[in-house]
Amino acid sequence: MINSLRNPLWWAGITLAVVISYAAGHVAQWFGESVLGFAKSPVSDIMMAIVLGMIVANVIRLPPGLGLGLRFCSSTILRVGIMLLGIRLSLLGAGRFTLVALPFVIVAIAVGLSVVGVLGRHLNLSRQMSGLIAVGTSICGATAIVATAPLIKANESEVTYSIACITLFGLVAMFFYPILGHYLFANEPALAGLFLGTSIHETAQVAGAGLMYEAQYNAPVALDIATVTKLVRNLCMIAVIPVVGILYGSDRGADSSARDARWWRLIPWFIIGFALMSALRTVGDFGDRAFGIMDQTNWIALVTFVRSTAENCLLLAMAAVGLTSMFSGLRQIGARPFLLGLFAAVLIGGVSLTLISLFAKPLIDAIGL
Repeated sequence: MINSLRNPLWWAGITLAVVISYAAGHVAQWFGESVLGFAKSPVSDIMMAIVLGMIVANVIRLPPGLGLGLRFCSSTILRVGIMLLGIRLSLLGAGRFTLVALPFVIVAIAVGLSVVGVLGRHLNLSRQMSGLIAVGTSICGATAIVATAPLIKANESEVTYSIACITLFGLVAMFFYPILGHYLFANEPALAGLFLGTSIHETAQVAGAGLMYEAQYNAPVALDIATVTKLVRNLCMIAVIPVVGILYGSDRGADSSARDARWWRLIPWFIIGFALMSALRTVGDFGDRAFGIMDQTNWIALVTFVRSTAENCLLLAMAAVGLTSMFSGLRQIGARPFLLGLFAAVLIGGVSLTLISLFAKPLIDAIGL
């Protein structure tokens, strides 16, 4: 980290993401109002930040060193933003969302891991490639792929291709699923948020889709439940990745990093941070004075500031996601991994939609959301 701070290209990458995220708001407003003719732009800042980033990344040859700063934004800054989002919910609210999300997450993961593997064998893909696409689609994208790869002894090309698949279909879902979710659950944003959280691959993509939904349809509950649902999926890595090792492992050469894995390393720190921020909100809301020292007016102002900071962090991260989305890399995936990735994305989305349509509303009513 110290070396990064001394690297001007690291700072240049962060600066570029900041510029794109700042410009996105103005371009989104101009495009929606001046070009499309709406009184209020239907294009969200988040969507425009990703689009502008992708245009810049694929039209202009950026110096390779900028990637360090951009990856810092799309990973660390993203996780800080998600952690700070915890201030939006009390522990009771987060707990209720978790109870709603858990059964849908478990079923979607089980279906994804089993069915995707079967199709992968029919496509003559390696067990490792099938396993990486299955776990990346079912749990949390590239993070799950990287965590699983040493355990099943996947090689570098299998990791690269599977991450490319997850990136491609996750980006498509990030733009399309908020529209589909609103079309299917127009008067029930909690169900739309549950759909986003269970069906989109990457944590960054879920956050982006949730923010788009909130901005477009004025439904903050969709972002809240999408975030909690995705964090539940992330936490499932602890139990699921060892199972993936059994289902998709092979007798390739041993890997010491797989043997040395520890379960607690699979717990993302931002999940703990999210819970701590929710606990902070719960304690602060209790009584006439927050923590006995701050009146409620100042406390609410502080909560609003933290929420705004979280959303700005996510906007910056989305700009970086766009700036690191290279179409040239996606073209190298190959037909069979592409087909498996497409099938996996459609499968998880279809299973999530079916389960949510049939069972989510009674469960939400029973829990009292």
